[in-house]
Amino acid sequence: MLITATSELCASLKVPGQQLPPKVVADLRTDHAGEVGAVCIYKGVLMFARDAALRDFAQHHLATELNHLKRVKEWLPPEHFSRLLPVWKLAGFLTGALPALFGPRAVYATIESVETFVDLHYEEQVQDLKAHPELVLLLQTLQECQADEVAHRDEAAAARGSFNKGICLRIWCAMVSWGSRNAVVVCRHI
Repeated sequence: MLITATSELCASLKVPGQQLPPKVVADLRTDHAGEVGAVCIYKGVLMFARDAALRDFAQHHLATELNHLKRVKEWLPPEHFSRLLPVWKLAGFLTGALPALFGPRAVYATIESVETFVDLHYEEQVQDLKAHPELVLLLQTLQECQADEVAHRDEAAAARGSFNKGICLRIWCAMVSWGSRNAVVVCRHI
Protein backbone atom coordinates (compact mmCIF):
# COMPACT_ATOMS: atom_id res chain seq x y z
CA MET A 1 0.00 0.00 0.00
CA LEU A 2 2.81 2.43 0.89
CA ILE A 3 4.63 1.64 -2.35
CA THR A 4 1.48 2.38 -4.36
CA ALA A 5 0.88 5.67 -2.54
CA THR A 6 4.52 6.68 -3.04
CA SER A 7 4.35 5.78 -6.74
CA GLU A 8 1.17 7.81 -7.18
CA LEU A 9 2.71 10.80 -5.40
CA CYS A 10 5.83 10.65 -7.55
CA ALA A 11 3.71 10.37 -10.70
CA SER A 12 1.73 13.47 -9.69
CA LEU A 13 4.81 15.66 -9.06
CA LYS A 14 5.40 18.36 -11.61
CA VAL A 15 8.91 18.60 -12.96
CA PRO A 16 10.61 21.22 -15.11
CA GLY A 17 9.04 21.46 -18.55
CA GLN A 18 5.54 20.37 -17.53
CA GLN A 19 2.56 22.67 -17.83
CA LEU A 20 2.10 24.82 -14.73
CA PRO A 21 -0.85 26.83 -13.41
CA PRO A 22 -1.07 30.34 -14.93
CA LYS A 23 -0.30 32.11 -11.63
CA VAL A 24 2.85 30.01 -11.20
CA VAL A 25 3.88 30.82 -14.78
CA ALA A 26 3.38 34.54 -14.08
CA ASP A 27 5.45 34.25 -10.89
CA LEU A 28 8.20 32.39 -12.73
CA ARG A 29 8.18 35.07 -15.43
CA THR A 30 9.00 37.61 -12.70
CA ASP A 31 11.69 35.33 -11.31
CA HIS A 32 13.27 34.86 -14.73
CA ALA A 33 13.25 38.58 -15.46
CA GLY A 34 14.63 39.25 -11.97
CA GLU A 35 17.47 36.80 -12.42
CA VAL A 36 18.26 38.30 -15.85
CA GLY A 37 18.34 41.71 -14.15
CA ALA A 38 20.52 40.38 -11.32
CA VAL A 39 23.07 39.02 -13.79
CA CYS A 40 23.16 42.45 -15.41
CA ILE A 41 23.53 44.20 -12.04
CA TYR A 42 26.74 42.32 -11.37
CA LYS A 43 27.99 42.84 -14.93
CA GLY A 44 27.41 46.57 -14.42
CA VAL A 45 29.31 46.49 -11.14
CA LEU A 46 32.19 44.60 -12.73
CA MET A 47 32.39 47.04 -15.63
CA PHE A 48 33.05 50.03 -13.36
CA ALA A 49 34.28 48.77 -9.98
CA ARG A 50 37.99 48.98 -9.25
CA ASP A 51 37.97 47.84 -5.61
CA ALA A 52 39.33 44.25 -5.44
CA ALA A 53 37.02 43.12 -2.62
CA LEU A 54 33.97 44.50 -4.42
CA ARG A 55 35.00 42.82 -7.67
CA ASP A 56 35.39 39.48 -5.85
CA PHE A 57 31.96 39.99 -4.25
CA ALA A 58 30.41 40.76 -7.65
CA GLN A 59 32.08 37.82 -9.43
CA HIS A 60 30.96 35.39 -6.74
CA HIS A 61 27.39 36.68 -6.78
CA LEU A 62 27.30 36.77 -10.58
CA ALA A 63 28.07 33.04 -10.64
CA THR A 64 25.23 32.41 -8.18
CA GLU A 65 22.78 34.51 -10.20
CA LEU A 66 23.74 32.71 -13.43
CA ASN A 67 22.94 29.44 -11.66
CA HIS A 68 19.57 30.81 -10.51
CA LEU A 69 18.81 31.93 -14.05
CA LYS A 70 19.61 28.47 -15.38
CA ARG A 71 17.37 26.84 -12.78
CA VAL A 72 14.43 29.15 -13.44
CA LYS A 73 14.79 28.60 -17.20
CA GLU A 74 14.37 24.87 -16.58
CA TRP A 75 10.86 25.59 -15.25
CA LEU A 76 9.74 28.41 -17.55
CA PRO A 77 9.46 27.75 -21.29
CA PRO A 78 10.93 30.57 -23.44
CA GLU A 79 7.52 31.52 -24.83
CA HIS A 80 6.61 32.69 -21.31
CA PHE A 81 9.65 34.94 -20.81
CA SER A 82 8.88 38.62 -20.30
CA ARG A 83 8.68 40.48 -23.59
CA LEU A 84 10.44 43.36 -21.85
CA LEU A 85 13.74 41.55 -21.23
CA PRO A 86 15.78 44.32 -22.93
CA VAL A 87 14.29 46.80 -20.43
CA TRP A 88 15.08 44.53 -17.46
CA LYS A 89 18.64 44.03 -18.74
CA LEU A 90 19.22 47.76 -19.03
CA ALA A 91 17.61 48.44 -15.64
CA GLY A 92 19.77 45.75 -14.04
CA PHE A 93 22.95 47.02 -15.66
CA LEU A 94 22.27 50.59 -14.50
CA THR A 95 21.38 49.36 -11.01
CA GLY A 96 24.87 47.90 -10.78
CA ALA A 97 26.88 50.38 -12.83
CA LEU A 98 25.65 53.65 -11.34
CA PRO A 99 26.49 52.87 -7.69
CA ALA A 100 29.79 51.30 -8.80
CA LEU A 101 30.78 54.76 -10.00
CA PHE A 102 30.36 56.01 -6.42
CA GLY A 103 32.21 53.21 -4.68
CA PRO A 104 31.78 49.97 -2.78
CA ARG A 105 29.44 51.25 -0.05
CA ALA A 106 26.95 52.47 -2.65
CA VAL A 107 27.03 49.08 -4.37
CA TYR A 108 26.65 47.17 -1.11
CA ALA A 109 23.71 49.37 -0.06
CA THR A 110 22.09 48.83 -3.47
CA ILE A 111 22.51 45.06 -3.29
CA GLU A 112 21.13 45.05 0.24
CA SER A 113 18.03 46.93 -0.98
CA VAL A 114 17.52 44.68 -3.99
CA GLU A 115 17.96 41.47 -2.03
CA THR A 116 15.65 42.64 0.76
CA PHE A 117 12.93 42.96 -1.86
CA VAL A 118 13.85 39.65 -3.55
CA ASP A 119 13.66 37.78 -0.24
CA LEU A 120 10.10 39.03 0.31
CA HIS A 121 9.17 38.29 -3.31
CA TYR A 122 10.40 34.71 -3.09
CA GLU A 123 8.76 34.26 0.31
CA GLU A 124 5.33 35.10 -1.16
CA GLN A 125 5.83 32.47 -3.84
CA VAL A 126 7.11 29.89 -1.36
CA GLN A 127 4.01 30.36 0.80
CA ASP A 128 1.72 30.06 -2.25
CA LEU A 129 3.48 26.91 -3.46
CA LYS A 130 3.03 25.15 -0.13
CA ALA A 131 -0.63 24.69 -1.16
CA HIS A 132 0.52 22.72 -4.25
CA PRO A 133 2.20 19.47 -3.16
CA GLU A 134 2.64 18.52 -6.81
CA LEU A 135 5.05 21.47 -7.13
CA VAL A 136 7.37 20.42 -4.31
CA LEU A 137 10.38 20.36 -6.66
CA LEU A 138 9.71 23.94 -7.76
CA LEU A 139 9.20 24.91 -4.13
CA GLN A 140 12.62 23.49 -3.28
CA THR A 141 14.21 25.35 -6.19
CA LEU A 142 12.73 28.67 -5.07
CA GLN A 143 13.67 28.06 -1.43
CA GLU A 144 17.27 27.42 -2.45
CA CYS A 145 17.34 30.56 -4.60
CA GLN A 146 15.78 32.53 -1.75
CA ALA A 147 18.42 31.30 0.70
CA ASP A 148 21.17 32.46 -1.68
CA GLU A 149 19.52 35.87 -2.05
CA VAL A 150 19.28 36.25 1.74
CA ALA A 151 22.97 35.37 1.98
CA HIS A 152 23.73 38.03 -0.66
CA ARG A 153 21.72 40.60 1.31
CA ASP A 154 23.52 39.73 4.52
CA GLU A 155 26.96 39.78 2.87
CA ALA A 156 26.21 43.18 1.34
CA ALA A 157 25.00 44.54 4.69
CA ALA A 158 28.13 43.26 6.45
CA ALA A 159 30.41 44.68 3.74
CA ARG A 160 28.60 48.04 3.82
CA GLY A 161 29.29 48.31 7.52
CA SER A 162 27.57 50.56 9.98
CA PHE A 163 28.02 53.86 8.18
CA ASN A 164 24.88 55.98 7.89
CA LYS A 165 23.52 56.31 4.39
CA GLY A 166 23.38 59.88 3.21
CA ILE A 167 20.22 61.34 1.74
CA CYS A 168 21.25 60.59 -1.86
CA LEU A 169 21.97 56.93 -1.10
CA ARG A 170 18.71 56.58 0.85
CA ILE A 171 16.78 58.04 -2.09
CA TRP A 172 18.64 55.77 -4.52
CA CYS A 173 17.89 52.65 -2.44
CA ALA A 174 14.22 53.66 -2.15
CA MET A 175 14.09 54.06 -5.94
CA VAL A 176 15.68 50.64 -6.41
CA SER A 177 13.13 49.02 -4.09
CA TRP A 178 10.25 50.86 -5.77
CA GLY A 179 11.53 49.87 -9.21
CA SER A 180 11.87 46.23 -8.19
CA ARG A 181 8.30 46.11 -6.85
CA ASN A 182 6.86 47.71 -9.93
CA ALA A 183 8.91 45.59 -12.32
CA VAL A 184 7.31 42.51 -10.74
CA VAL A 185 3.83 43.95 -11.27
CA VAL A 186 4.55 44.61 -14.95
CA CYS A 187 6.35 41.30 -15.47
CA ARG A 188 3.39 39.25 -14.28
CA HIS A 189 1.60 40.39 -17.44
CA ILE A 190 4.21 41.28 -20.06
